[in-house]
Amino acid sequence: MKLNKKLLATGVLAASVFAGQAFGAVSAGEAAKLGDTLTPIGAEKAGNGGDIPEWTGGLDTPPAGYKSGGAYVDPFSGEQPKFVIDQSNVDQYADNLSAGQVAMIKRYKDYVMPVFETHRSAVYPERIQEQTVENATSVELIQEGNGLGNYEEATPFPIPKNGLEVIWNHITRYRGGSVVRTIGQVTPTESGAFSVVKFQDEFTWRTALSDYEPGKDPNVLFYFKQAITAPARLAGNVLLVHETIDQVAEPRRAWVYNAGQRRVRRAPQVAYDGPGTAADGMRTADNFDMYNGAPDRYDWELIGKKEMYIPYNSYRLMNPDLKYDQIIKAGHIDQQLTRYELHRVWHVRATLKSGERHIYAQRDFYIDEDSWQASVIDHYDGRGELWRVAEAHAVQFYDHNVPWYAIEVLYDLLSGRYLALGLTNEEKNAYEFGADRQSRDYTPAALRRAGTR
Repeated sequence: MKLNKKLLATGVLAASVFAGQAFGAVSAGEAAKLGDTLTPIGAEKAGNGGDIPEWTGGLDTPPAGYKSGGAYVDPFSGEQPKFVIDQSNVDQYADNLSAGQVAMIKRYKDYVMPVFETHRSAVYPERIQEQTVENATSVELIQEGNGLGNYEEATPFPIPKNGLEVIWNHITRYRGGSVVRTIGQVTPTESGAFSVVKFQDEFTWRTALSDYEPGKDPNVLFYFKQAITAPARLAGNVLLVHETIDQVAEPRRAWVYNAGQRRVRRAPQVAYDGPGTAADGMRTADNFDMYNGAPDRYDWELIGKKEMYIPYNSYRLMNPDLKYDQIIKAGHIDQQLTRYELHRVWHVRATLKSGERHIYAQRDFYIDEDSWQASVIDHYDGRGELWRVAEAHAVQFYDHNVPWYAIEVLYDLLSGRYLALGLTNEEKNAYEFGADRQSRDYTPAALRRAGTR
């Protein structure tokens, strides 16, 4: 499937207009919509008069049967699909799907989309909501959109005026402050055979450090550490990242510890289309978390809003009664275990700038309005052909008011392979929110300690 040349040209024009202007803060009058006709983080509070209901506060109370620290109980386990989108009816629903979703259904007979009742479960802590309202009138894009002025935390642009502001909302969205998670990643062969790479990830926002000092390291958004714990041949290798906000002024600081060599070295390749960790070439560095990093290589166009069937409330994919081989199948995950709902999304198109390099020439983002999380991203190659399709199977961590993903899946339409990241079914206590971390835990000197076998 070819990218749309007419819209591509429109995106370049929009970006050239943007380049000479400052965007961001809205008026106090416009910001007054937050908490009124808009939710505190900027979604339309009202429903659509049909399948999308009004937002009434999200899912902020654990369901019956949930025990703190235990497996997440599916609050919607008793529901049945309203209908299923498959090869027989995909054209009927194509207006509410991405080009990549349609391509996956048409390629695989068993790639189906069970559609359930819509639940607007996303909600953030009250502190984050309040800070988002304040951000609306103060935060601005600076340095031609590569940086954020007057920003500390929370959603910077709850009332976005352009595509880049929407993308920054995804990049900076709240994920619990300081979190440790144990997850699995697989890259099945075309026949479905796979082995699991296990990671222990740590995300700590600068403002969540227990020794946080206002004004210290102001260009850092968060600190990230990723240790491989299995298989044995990779165990002990560790990646450390200081995620800078303006990565043009100050490139992402990254180091790796190689357990075999017992040495720490800088890792400038951990950016843009550099190879993803232990991913067998199936994802780029900026495919992690659906999309991350510096936005400077693309022009960003806000296409608008649309109603779309996206993965949502995907608790079944976290069920500890399932084994990984029950989820991972040839060509794609077992779609019978998935859940799709109709939600409003922001559609943003990223087009590679003239003279810049990246393996993806265009990306179409579909960002959930209630959480600012990327839900689906279609990736096009340099020939303009649809290449990879990313889907994020979202859940609400209702005990911490954190929307996030059960798993992320990146499908390669050319090779017939895919990558699934974030598997937790066979892990115990996979997520630890509120981890106590200090600045010293994220120094290059700390890598050797983290990588000891």
